[in-house]
Amino acid sequence: MKWRRVSEADVASVIGAPDRLEPSRDERINAYKAIGDRLLKATYVEEAGNILVITVIEKASVQP
Repeated sequence: MKWRRVSEADVASVIGAPDRLEPSRDERINAYKAIGDRLLKATYVEEAGNILVITVIEKASVQP
């Protein structure tokens, strides 16, 4: 996350209020959210009431 300049607040926003959700493999979930001019994708899984973040990446720039 540090290398990609993604904060914990960004991840919480993507997972907590995504613009779009889609299923992924192994019961994972992909969440997408536009934050500023960035489109972030967080892949996570819910286990025993907890959320385990697998990865967070920037997919593309958001066009005005």
